[in-house]
Amino acid sequence: MLAYAIRRILLMIPTLFAIIVVNFFIIQAAPGGPVDQMIAQLKGRGNVTGRVTSAGGELAPNASAQSRASRGIDPALLARLNKLYGFDKPPLERFWIMIRHYVTFDFGTSFYSDRRVITLLVDKLPVSLSLGLWTTLLVYLISIPLGIAKAVRDGSAFDVWTSAVVIVGYAIPGFLFAILLVVLFAGGSYFQWFPLRGLVSDDWSELDLFHQILDYFWHIALPVTALVIGGFASLTMLTKNSFLEEINKQYVVTARAKGLSERRVLYGHVFRNAMLLVIAGFPAAFVGILFTGALLVEVIFSLDGLGLLGFQAALGRDYPVMFGTLYIYTLVGLVMKLISDLTYMLVDPRIDFATRNT
Repeated sequence: MLAYAIRRILLMIPTLFAIIVVNFFIIQAAPGGPVDQMIAQLKGRGNVTGRVTSAGGELAPNASAQSRASRGIDPALLARLNKLYGFDKPPLERFWIMIRHYVTFDFGTSFYSDRRVITLLVDKLPVSLSLGLWTTLLVYLISIPLGIAKAVRDGSAFDVWTSAVVIVGYAIPGFLFAILLVVLFAGGSYFQWFPLRGLVSDDWSELDLFHQILDYFWHIALPVTALVIGGFASLTMLTKNSFLEEINKQYVVTARAKGLSERRVLYGHVFRNAMLLVIAGFPAAFVGILFTGALLVEVIFSLDGLGLLGFQAALGRDYPVMFGTLYIYTLVGLVMKLISDLTYMLVDPRIDFATRNT
């Protein structure tokens, strides 16, 4: 297992590099870069040149110096703008500079907030981790037992009624549940039992440890509930179908014929095989909730996390932030995939990835 893990970690390097290369040159061809946006501000607002003279040059992947937006702009000012955003260098040179910095997790400085990207990511990470970890934990704690119960009681009244709940959870996206929870419990129209802004209260640092924990869960209760309601349906049905498929196999019939109890058959034999598909979906579920699925929920509950940061960076063409978040997303996804494969081996020791070609 150790040799396999080392090979997979080494494989992450070219994978990460390839993803950065593809995205770099895709954005290279995209119009509306930061130089274009600054020129539009110059034309629309007048004097915003103070930023041009004071800011330092940064790395960016889009060379938009000769775009249509630059027509009528003083060439000297245009040259200063390109130097400001790092476009005074050839694309390949900018790319290799970026790669060299990213090896040390140096993502540069945001074009618009004048803060280091790594600082922005660290500031936003607690929100995304809180939503992602608690949502994923609760989704699995609810979906796996519910899916097993539905498989064991397939066709019963319990299965029918819980299927109706699952269908509702599957059909309605999490952000609509978030709006409903705001209306009902966060001062929208009825009750004001939960806060609507932030991860903790303003006086959180002044509270003792017990009340800090209570305050933290008080703030994340509604957004996590919205994400759990919107995310448990698919995993529940995946668990049910996996167990149904295994229950109907010959080895289960044989185990029952030997006189094993239903609990021993279900959890001693079926569980190990059925859970492989569920484990396979864990990396995608975690990364999706952590970085993308929570975007609208973050907006609704005024939670400033990585999803909102990446979205705003894409809209504003803040390339250092865009590529910094992409780098972190990809790295986390690759790590989670490795953890998933290693968990495969723990759940079913018969699986040995080390004997296969990586």
